[in-house]
Amino acid sequence: MENSKQMRTWLDDLGLNHPLVIAGPCSAETEEQVLKIAHELKDTDVNYYRAGIWKPRTRPGNFEGVGALGLKWLQKVKEETGLKTATEVANRAHVELALEHDIDLLWVGARSTVSPFIVQEIADALKGTDKIVLVKNPVNPDLSLWLGAVERLYSSDIKKLGVIHRGFSTYEKSKYRNIPEWQLAIELQTKFPDLPIINDPSHITGNRDMIFDVSQTALDLNFDGLIIETHHDPENAWSDAAQQVTPKTLVQIMNDLRIRKETDEEAEYKKSLSNLRAQIDIIDNQLIENLGKRMKVSDGIGKLKKRKNVAVLQSNRWNQILGAMILEGESKGLSEEFVLKMFKAIHQESINHQEKIMQA
Repeated sequence: MENSKQMRTWLDDLGLNHPLVIAGPCSAETEEQVLKIAHELKDTDVNYYRAGIWKPRTRPGNFEGVGALGLKWLQKVKEETGLKTATEVANRAHVELALEHDIDLLWVGARSTVSPFIVQEIADALKGTDKIVLVKNPVNPDLSLWLGAVERLYSSDIKKLGVIHRGFSTYEKSKYRNIPEWQLAIELQTKFPDLPIINDPSHITGNRDMIFDVSQTALDLNFDGLIIETHHDPENAWSDAAQQVTPKTLVQIMNDLRIRKETDEEAEYKKSLSNLRAQIDIIDNQLIENLGKRMKVSDGIGKLKKRKNVAVLQSNRWNQILGAMILEGESKGLSEEFVLKMFKAIHQESINHQEKIMQA
């Protein structure tokens, strides 16, 4: 993607003194619902009003959107409130209908991003459009697939591009609905610093109570904006009820998160420091999570040893691990002393876990 700087132009042209905000219900349910929420978001920090018209669900039988009828409701939103509109498109027909109804911003969903065929179909339908087009990360943590979707759109002469980070699916139990995998978003920012990146805390968390913290992390990592699902009656929403916030709550979140543009050197230093500290916090959390996983495996070994009446301490195995980790640590710029101290502590915790199981 050569000359990628022009991708950021559309964002700069908005002249915002706060992060870009895209908000509205997960699904357009009724005309009354769509307009009520829009009027409550009017005169707030919201820049684009979102509503799902077509809702691809994991399994059939759930509410899958009102279809093209909802686009007329979005037209009324723009007429009555002045808010620009946004929705997800998943195929050529969706694109054509969205353009016909003058939707201002379109995004390609996570399920669509996984298929180059679908993305190419969407790119062909959008060829040369001046609409803003955002690409959600694919369901699985695949940076090449994510960037490939952006490149297909860029090759179709679509220059108002950006990406949405909505987290990644996992089979592992987690406090998140979709694991953030922040390092992938950071790597994307590093490779393409002029590609606007929007965070989707609603889909990452699946829990309205966690939206603020994830949003703050995203802004600390220099994300350009947020897309937050907002409903006047979240508990009774037809889809994703647990992750939607009220317009009032959204306003409070944005007031608490607002970061004004500052240009002096001290502000730039603080911004850079905040970004680096946010990266460290993410890595530290990953370390704790991985250590927790390691101890669960140790528990399994302890149970096996107990059944077979085998001693907890296996010196040969420990020496092998330590030697390998010292060499691996050196290749990563870590001193032998540090690696020894760290793995001795981990080993001792593992022994403690296994001895507790042996004595139970």
